[in-house]
Amino acid sequence: MIKKIPVIDLKQHQAVSGKSGMRDTYTPLNTVFAPSANPVEIAQGLKLNGADEMYIADLDLIESNGHNINDVKMVNTILPVMFDGGVKDVESFEFFIEYAFKVIVPTETLKSIEEMEMIFEKFPKERIVVSVDVKNNELLSKNFDLTLKEFKEILKVLDPNEIILLDITGVGTEKGYNEELLNEFEDMKDKIIMAGGLNKDSLAELESQGIKKVLIGTSLHSGEVKLLD
Repeated sequence: MIKKIPVIDLKQHQAVSGKSGMRDTYTPLNTVFAPSANPVEIAQGLKLNGADEMYIADLDLIESNGHNINDVKMVNTILPVMFDGGVKDVESFEFFIEYAFKVIVPTETLKSIEEMEMIFEKFPKERIVVSVDVKNNELLSKNFDLTLKEFKEILKVLDPNEIILLDITGVGTEKGYNEELLNEFEDMKDKIIMAGGLNKDSLAELESQGIKKVLIGTSLHSGEVKLLD
């Protein structure tokens, strides 16, 4: 069975939902797992329903507009957290690793490939997850200009345990997975965690293609997809 890793985004100490990465339009999350958008209550509900880890993105931190780092630390006592706080360099990774079990290294915010290489030199692979952020089928990065193919060659050398393929334009849309993106990483399939816009149908398709893990938010919180089905 494909493993579904639940996703929440945090803004001003509550879980929020939105579409396609348009973060200023996000609203409090309605979820079947809790009576409120409180991240601790949601984590407790997820654990009761069989989750054994979860993904949290701190939108305030990513946008340099405050942080929810203490909420993340509390959730991490309930479920191991895979955390995206917008890592830029070794120093930010080192700071975040005190608050979560795994820390995301996203192409969107990473300062340079050299910083990512230093993270892999300094920390165990089981604590590092690389996020390949993609928009309109091109690698999304604020700080370096590489094609998907070029970045993939770097990943082959670093050999991470887990690689998220995140189609930003698909977030919250439930439109299904990005087939072109997955095909690009066909030969690294055993490491891939698919993310962005996944729905019930796409889960079965991904499982048939040998994908073992997905990040899932909207369709899980709405109740359309069950954690352990």
